[in-house]
Amino acid sequence: MKRTSLALLVAGLLLIAACGTDGEEGTSDTTLAGTDAPTTSAAAATTTAAAEETTTSAAAEATTSAAMAEGIHTADTDLGAILVDGEGFTLYLFTNDTEGTSNCNEGCIENWPAVPGDTTVGADLDASLFSTITRADGSEQLAVNGMPLYRYTPDEAPGDINGQGVGGVWFVVGADGNMIEGPEATNDFDRGDY
Repeated sequence: MKRTSLALLVAGLLLIAACGTDGEEGTSDTTLAGTDAPTTSAAAATTTAAAEETTTSAAAEATTSAAMAEGIHTADTDLGAILVDGEGFTLYLFTNDTEGTSNCNEGCIENWPAVPGDTTVGADLDASLFSTITRADGSEQLAVNGMPLYRYTPDEAPGDINGQGVGGVWFVVGADGNMIEGPEATNDFDRGDY
């Protein structure tokens, strides 16, 4: 009985020793005969590939976040490259404004919030096109080519262009700072004062 126990103990120790090399546990590249278990090297390669894919995905997200963080930038839409804010929402011009002056006040400003004057301009745009104006209430508003910039409250998601052509006086803005004319809006949003 003692011999059998001793033989089992020695066999167990030999098996444990065979599973590791150079004192490093779990680094053996051998597979058991007749099994389809992957080797440690194959598992490491799979782990490395997954890590590289995660890193690439994270880098793409970081690039998108960096573009969003830089403030006003361009986005591609059915109307071409247009100006959007740091969150990706479309920016508009009001043709009833005059250079350096906003005529969107009271009820209008609720539907068409002014872009704050301290909003940054992304590196993909010509910063010399942008300036600030002082609104009637004393606040600063960002302008392009002297014309005040606005968002449209019914735009619910980045890239929406529901304000395009509203009342024949609201238009999206191209990357060159000029309005992009198009068909009058056919949406059912409450347009309020404009």
